[in-house]
Amino acid sequence: MTDRFTTADAAELYGVPYWSNGYFHIGKDGRLRVTLRDEEANVALLEVIDDLKQGGRALPLILRFPQILENRLTRLNDAFNEAIGKFEYQSHYQGVYPIKVNQRRVVVETIAEYGARYKTGLEAGSKAELALCLVQDTHPEALLCCNGFKDDDFIRLALWGRRLGKNVVLTLEKYSELERVLRLSREVGVRPAIGVRFKLHARGSGQWEDSGGDDAKFGLNATEVIGVVRRLQELGLIDTLIMLHCHVGSQVTDIRKIRNAVREAAQTYVELQELGARLRYLNVGGGLAVDYDGSKTTFHASANYGLQEYADTVVYEILDTCNETATPHPVVVTESGRALTAHHAVIVLPVIDAIGPTREPMALPPLPEEPHSLVGDMQELLETASIKNYREVYHDAVGNKETMHSLFDLGYLSLVERAHIEHLYNRVLAKIRRIIKDLDYVPEEFENLPRLLADKYVCNFSVFQSLPDHWAIGALFPIVPLDRLNERPTRDTTLVDISCDSDGKVSKFVDLRDVKDTLSLHELNGEPYYLGVFLTGAYQDVLANTHNLFGRVNEAHLRLTGVGSYELTRFVSGQKARRVIENMGYEAPELREWLKQDIREAQAQGSLGEEEAESVLELYSNELIGYTYLEQV
Repeated sequence: MTDRFTTADAAELYGVPYWSNGYFHIGKDGRLRVTLRDEEANVALLEVIDDLKQGGRALPLILRFPQILENRLTRLNDAFNEAIGKFEYQSHYQGVYPIKVNQRRVVVETIAEYGARYKTGLEAGSKAELALCLVQDTHPEALLCCNGFKDDDFIRLALWGRRLGKNVVLTLEKYSELERVLRLSREVGVRPAIGVRFKLHARGSGQWEDSGGDDAKFGLNATEVIGVVRRLQELGLIDTLIMLHCHVGSQVTDIRKIRNAVREAAQTYVELQELGARLRYLNVGGGLAVDYDGSKTTFHASANYGLQEYADTVVYEILDTCNETATPHPVVVTESGRALTAHHAVIVLPVIDAIGPTREPMALPPLPEEPHSLVGDMQELLETASIKNYREVYHDAVGNKETMHSLFDLGYLSLVERAHIEHLYNRVLAKIRRIIKDLDYVPEEFENLPRLLADKYVCNFSVFQSLPDHWAIGALFPIVPLDRLNERPTRDTTLVDISCDSDGKVSKFVDLRDVKDTLSLHELNGEPYYLGVFLTGAYQDVLANTHNLFGRVNEAHLRLTGVGSYELTRFVSGQKARRVIENMGYEAPELREWLKQDIREAQAQGSLGEEEAESVLELYSNELIGYTYLEQV
């Protein structure tokens, strides 16, 4: 029997087949590869990184694959078309992309232009987003849904969009918006297209279930929706009410919750038709989940359904409800954003150092001739620990460490003795961990040993900029080495970033059965070692913040052209220090002038020479236009 570690073992360890949807796989050479689903085009991510570095492109960076966005659009529309054909649904499907999920140019333009073949529309939740959506090259029949609270200028701009030939729908989020829309439509001289968001009683599941239900932030209740219908009937404008919009929540993990919500939405659509509304569209909102951990469960980082089951559920529930009363089938609309964008982006992190309790320390100073007896006690525990006494040894080691801290605080133990005891303590714990590794049953008190003994791999990035959802709400993302996946990883690790904040870390990782406290990685060997953080294309770009003034990272936009070949279609440089600083209200020329003043004062005092003054000013100026991340490590 061999203990050989294979790429199949790595695929299982990191769950690649379960969360990647076929877009990523491990090659025979142990390198992680990105691939299109037909596998006629694929490339190793490490080869891309090496090429970019040779071209002077700095890390960390984001790799974006617009072809994956295109594929996600195709798969979503194919799933709904299959469901429509299967159930003989008498209308069609039109998707809408809510750009709040990711407003980056390559994302919005790819979805708008490629999605034109499917009449894919866009959703704007603010005036700035509407400004972006109005100028996109979408299909003439594609919806442009204006959601969120609105002022007069927001509504005016939307109405002018209709004058420009765009299929703009103004969604009422509260009853008072109706009169404003009607007043401004008369001012602009255009009949509005109105949608109304109905506040569902049904709620989603998972991390964002509170965004739906009776206490939801947006939406009208039953009385208010009826009021909208009656008011428009009074004015002879009932034909302007064309869409019922409902929203159950984001990242809905349980298909049963979706089924209940769609059934309620469909019943509301039927009732409004009976009241005289002539609705054309039923918009069931977002909620289509991404299976971040690959477990296919209702866990907040997963989903217990796939894309086809989602489409089947939405189409069937609407069809079945409408057929009960012979109500015409509406155009089915969903606002899937996360499921369209998550897979297309990979954050590449260079590991620059490793620190941890079990790593060999620098040479310790020798102990005094007669060290404290606690040192000998800890040494004896290390030597005698075995499978027969490991629990007793562990308890004694923990007690000795607590005693050590008390003695040190009272001055009865030197710093050198403390250093030796700490090192011995970590070695005892490491030995116990090796002893219990293969046991069928591990006592609960030892479950934290891997976390206590884990290395901290220092990565050149900021959690707050690149993974804000992990920091803020504990969202999980798959993390995998880009290379050496045919070698057994031997280090249990957590990740820390380069920000000056104790929260700048990743200490929870995806797993098929549970959330892991550590990530298995390889021993650093002096060669570059890179990690890929996957499924980061949704929300991470737009929620990022500049804690410690770490700015937006570099982006490489790539198109696969064959096996082992690709084209770099665009490189977007990350924010320079000057830009991030100016966002805080400073001006670069002013900063340089302040520095020059300090230099002149130092020269007057004789502490700085002319050449030194020039060197300081040159370095400062270069840093203002430099990358905010570490460049020489």
